[in-house]
This record gives sequence, structure tokens and C-alpha cells, in this order.
Amino acid sequence: MTSHDVIDRVRQRLKIRKAGHTGTLDPLATGVLVLCLGRATRLSSYFADHDKTYSAHIRFGVRTSTLDAEGEVIARSGSVPGRLEDVRVAVDAFLGEIEQIPPMYSARKMDGRRLYKLAREGTEVARRPSRVRIYGIDIIEFRPPDLHLTVSSSKGTYIRTLADDIGRQLGCGAYLAGLRRTAAGPVSVDDCVALNHLESIGSEEELQPFLMDPNRLLRDLPRLNLDAVQAGRFVHGNAVTNIEAGTALESGRIVRALYPEGVLLGIGRWRAADRMLKPVRVLRQPES
Repeated sequence: MTSHDVIDRVRQRLKIRKAGHTGTLDPLATGVLVLCLGRATRLSSYFADHDKTYSAHIRFGVRTSTLDAEGEVIARSGSVPGRLEDVRVAVDAFLGEIEQIPPMYSARKMDGRRLYKLAREGTEVARRPSRVRIYGIDIIEFRPPDLHLTVSSSKGTYIRTLADDIGRQLGCGAYLAGLRRTAAGPVSVDDCVALNHLESIGSEEELQPFLMDPNRLLRDLPRLNLDAVQAGRFVHGNAVTNIEAGTALESGRIVRALYPEGVLLGIGRWRAADRMLKPVRVLRQPES
């Protein structure tokens, strides 16, 4: 099941016209998929910037066409590492900022076409490497040929590619045998509800316990409190001036607009020279 399949099912079951997500999960993967419903879809691109945490299962000695368990085997090796220290050295080499080449079986676009569609046609194209950051890799268990890791990374990181690269580093090949996203920014798997449970909901009242305050997902953005007049201008798409920022804000920063304190109206761009906030995305009216 793809992330888009999840969106379709939720949209149909809850009878919601607009729905989106904040970061694609591979069909093989399970775990956290943050959904934006209704007007919250206007903020989805800002939610997508969050770092992610994964529980990954890597199997050594085999390479596949998709870099995961769903692909065809394209190479085998009888030389699988047996020492934990050798594996640890190889894994640690990928800490920090690294370059990754996006897999052919991915949703990235090349000349307007999804890479996975080209791959299904038997076409492989050169891809530009992307710079991503691996914040941490913890080895949970190593029982050759299987390695279990916890990986914390920046957005845009392909754990499939990381698995393949670790296998190359060790000279034996590897593929991603299993993947679970355990956190996306401040949202952990413990905050989530299973899809089949979500589909059993029959009313808006039953849905309420599973809705999250967008402020939680945008908590890394500075906040500005607007009064009634300022809030009225903001939600109608007009710039608001002479705002008391409270703390020095760098001009050009994206900030949260709140009214009353704690209620998110949307996000705007701050201009320090005249203490002006220009709306970028409006989420709700002050009285909503």
C-alpha cells in the first residue's frame, strides 16, 4: 500500500475532499504517516521539513533491483561480515552530511516523469546526488546476515539507499528487508492511530481525539500574537504592520500567527524594518 492509497481511503471514508500527507512512506514501510485534512493541507509542505526516525532491518549478502525486499535479486555474495566491529565501522562512515543518489524506484521526478515509472519501463537514468544528514545510527542487533538499526535523518533521506551503501562499503551487498518510521518531527508512532481504526470512525466527534494541534507540528517556528484587528487583516490576506514581536526576529523568517494566544491562524513572513507580517498560508478565521 502506498501513501497515496492511504490518503484515498481516508478521504473516502471520512468524506473529506482535501487530504494530504507530510512525507511519503515506501509501500514496504510501516509506521508514522502524518495526514493533513481539509484546510490543514495548506501547511503540509512546512510539516514535511521535519527530521525522521526509523527502525530498519538490513540483510547482507544480496542486492535487489529496488534496494528492498520487493525487488528482484540482482547479485549475491557468500562473503557476509561476521564481526560486529567491522559492521560498526562501516555504519559510522555514514554519520553526518552525506550524498545519496536517489533510487530508480522512487517518486523523484526526472524531466517531469517519476523515476519509478521509468524504472518499470526498463529505463535507468543518471540521477543527481542529494545532500542529506544522518544524525544518528544505533545498532540494535546484529545476527549475520541480519542487521537491525535505529536511524535518525533529515528529510529526503532514503533508508533503502543507506542499506545498499552500507552493503557496498562492506563489499557484500545488502538490501532493506524491513522499515518502520517511528517518528516524524514531534510525532511518534505512539501518537498514531491504525488505518483500520481510522476507517471505523463514523462521526466527526469520534475523529476529534485523533486530531492534532498544528502548533505542535510547527513548534520550531517563531510565534507572533495578533490582536482582533490584526487577525482580521491577516486572515483576509492583508499585511499586518506595527506588530510587537517581543524578541528580535530576523527579517524574512517564516512565523506562526496566533489569535488568541494558542490558536493558529496561519503562517506569514516577517519583515523587521516596519514590523510587518505578510500572510503566506491562512488556516482559519479568528472565530473558528
